[in-house]
Amino acid sequence: MAIRVAVIGAGAAGLCAVRHLASRSPTFSVKAFEQSSGVGGTWAYTDATGTDCRGLPVHSSMYRNLKTNLPKEVMAFPDFEFDKQLPSFIRHQDVLQYLKDYATYFNILQHIQFDTHVVKVEPVLCGKEESQTGHGQKWQVTTAPVLQKTSTVTEEFDAVIVCNGHYALPLIPSIPGLESFPGEIMHSHNYRHPEHFQDKRVLCLGAAASGQDICLDLSSAAELVYLCHNKAPLQSKLPPNVQQKPGIRSVKGSTVTLNNEEEITVDCLLFCTGYRYDFPFLTDSCNLRIEDERVTPLYKHLIHTQLPSLSFIGICKTVCPFPQFHIQVLLVLATLDGSCRLPSREEMDADAEADFQKRLSEGLPKRYAHLMAVRQWDYNDVIAHMAGCRPIKRGVQSLYDAVHEVRVKNLMDYKKVNYEMIDEEHFQIVGQ
Repeated sequence: MAIRVAVIGAGAAGLCAVRHLASRSPTFSVKAFEQSSGVGGTWAYTDATGTDCRGLPVHSSMYRNLKTNLPKEVMAFPDFEFDKQLPSFIRHQDVLQYLKDYATYFNILQHIQFDTHVVKVEPVLCGKEESQTGHGQKWQVTTAPVLQKTSTVTEEFDAVIVCNGHYALPLIPSIPGLESFPGEIMHSHNYRHPEHFQDKRVLCLGAAASGQDICLDLSSAAELVYLCHNKAPLQSKLPPNVQQKPGIRSVKGSTVTLNNEEEITVDCLLFCTGYRYDFPFLTDSCNLRIEDERVTPLYKHLIHTQLPSLSFIGICKTVCPFPQFHIQVLLVLATLDGSCRLPSREEMDADAEADFQKRLSEGLPKRYAHLMAVRQWDYNDVIAHMAGCRPIKRGVQSLYDAVHEVRVKNLMDYKKVNYEMIDEEHFQIVGQ
């Protein structure tokens, strides 16, 4: 009998999961649930903010002028390339079209139930037959049409793969006096276009990738942009109306006191401070904990150590996402079909704790428990080895690292360069 798998979400991670599950019939049968009317997840741009026309929170964090900060040559799933006619740094519309093409090419739309809200996911214990592969564990997944939430349906599955993303629930830090600010307070999740800030003095808090890109975008319309952060100053040249400043200590009315005790007056506060993990459909019996943005108990940031037939694709941050989703999905399938035998629960918990403690020893705060950056390549190799699949091509790492070096020094122009892969290990610049 086929292993029945529920996939939650039809963004990039969900599509990848459905594609590989569907390709392995009759070993697996798959059904995916997506609350929107189409594929793409966060890549499905909308001008709307707050709630959509159906009363649901807007999921996408795209803004109108967004271009990828990674070249398409490293973004693609390993066996499905982007259109080679596109430049290396592409618009969000191009990524969405790529995901639509991926779904069509692999004929997986038939496995996705759209306009469906996942109400509840809970484990059903099946006694002594439960095993490390999760074959003895059952799951009840309760769903409802998004416009008829009282009309619920409960179905049973052997495994659940969660692919609901983590770029939808804004994280806004607690800042003394923030409630006294009379101007507009916005999170980058709701940023759409620079004209909204025409002739305003804007404080942009946060200088990770999205903070840097949004700062440059809104500088085209704002009078002045303060890019506030607690990192070392950016090395790149910035627009003349952008000034780097330390982070925020407190707010009093329109006056913001910075960590160096400097005071500045601004019209708007724009928080580019990241997102929270959120799995509201998981019941308490799933025993998943989120503390200071650390999700536990997860083995390899991926598999629930107590309920190994519950997995989460895409928890890791600061990664080359689509290739990583690919190998994460393949590992999950290998654990479900028995071709990869997981360690004991105690060994998996110990592995996760050792990884966390190593991060702390390196000076990282607890909220960086799933941050990858340079760690992603060793992690990817480990995952691929466990899954018994081909590792991500070395050229992906080489180009990713090269682009990072250019970005650091030339934030304003690095997206003008175009690249192509020569072979699995090498790339070249082909113009700008």
